[in-house]
This record gives sequence, C-alpha cells and structure tokens, in this order.
Amino acid sequence: MLLLLLFIFVLAAFLGLELISKVPSQLHTPLMSATNAISGITVVGALVACASQEPGSVGMIIAFIAIILASINVVGGYMVTDRMLEMFKQNKEDRQ
Repeated sequence: MLLLLLFIFVLAAFLGLELISKVPSQLHTPLMSATNAISGITVVGALVACASQEPGSVGMIIAFIAIILASINVVGGYMVTDRMLEMFKQNKEDRQ
C-alpha cells in the first residue's frame, strides 16, 4: 500500500510540474480558479487516504502532508484570485 501511495505521489508531482511548465505565464492567473477546484479534490483524496491508513503509519504521515500542502495551495490560490479581482475594481475617485 505504501508503494502505491508513493507511486501516486511521485506521478502527481511529475504531472503537475509538466502541466504547469507548459502553460504560458499570462494564463497562470486565469487558471487559478480551476486549479483551486483541483486542489480541493486533492484535499478530499488525501483525507480519504489518511482515513484508510493505520494510525502512525508512513502512509498516514504522507497523506497528512498532502492535506497540509493541498490546503496551503487552495488558500493561496484564493488569495491570489482575490488580489487579481481587486485590480479590476474601479476606485471611487475614478468613477466621478
């Protein structure tokens, strides 16, 4: 089971790196909301993986790390999206 989880982790890391490196820098911000949804799915998958492991096992530790990293990614993604949306709002002085 640990080998399978490790394989999935390495495969996900490799695919994520390949996908992000192929996206032009101008599209990173518009794609943020889609990646937030994917990271949300990752959090759910990591929760399921964590729940299926024996307490204190290596698999549970790896799943817990995945929960933390995916949660950071979701929060950071929403922060960046919010900041980008703030850039498009007009100031009160500009409207007058």
